[in-house]
Amino acid sequence: MAAARGSAGKDAAEDAYTAEPFVPRGADLAALREAAAGCRGCPLHREATQTVFGSGAEDARVMLVGEQPGDQEDRQGRPFVGPAGKVLMRALDEAGIDPTETYITNAVKHFKFGHLPGRGKRRIHKPPSLREMTACRPWLAEEMHLIDPEVIVALGATAGKALLGPSFRVTKQRGMLLPVPEEGARECVVATIHPSAVLRADDREAAYQGLVSDLRVVAEALGRP
Repeated sequence: MAAARGSAGKDAAEDAYTAEPFVPRGADLAALREAAAGCRGCPLHREATQTVFGSGAEDARVMLVGEQPGDQEDRQGRPFVGPAGKVLMRALDEAGIDPTETYITNAVKHFKFGHLPGRGKRRIHKPPSLREMTACRPWLAEEMHLIDPEVIVALGATAGKALLGPSFRVTKQRGMLLPVPEEGARECVVATIHPSAVLRADDREAAYQGLVSDLRVVAEALGRP
């Protein structure tokens, strides 16, 4: 494996969350995935079952970025394998994007959760903080560099903020081709709702069709009908 950036040492101090020391220099995707399994860049690794790294086509034209792993993803070690993943795969297909030709990952690689009183051991999703998103950004940046997609899809507000900055608002900027705010970046970003929002919506069909409509913007950007 390629040499790591500095000494990993102990868990990152709370005022210096960052995965940077754990990200290997010049690594390919397989080595990056292996290194991510040992990331201690923020405290989320302590409770999570495992790191959930990205998966999919290494030459993907489309990279999909969600928020963080959910309960099923944390148990299985793969992104978007739960109910939200099924919604996403169906929406991609309906929008004219082959799911097998995409790469899918999350802004944060560990499951953050809590327990509700009286609900036993059921793990309830908790949104990652800005500090946790920032700590995990080096992994996402390396994935973007290695995959080198044409279009990145931000699935939900957390992914949008991780890619476009804290002022991002999915309700105002969804379904638009937006530039990646990094010098030399050739990708564009299309933001949409997280597929889990479809499952929570009062009108699921309307929410789902909105997701499909946003994904059709991606398909059109790729030059597809």
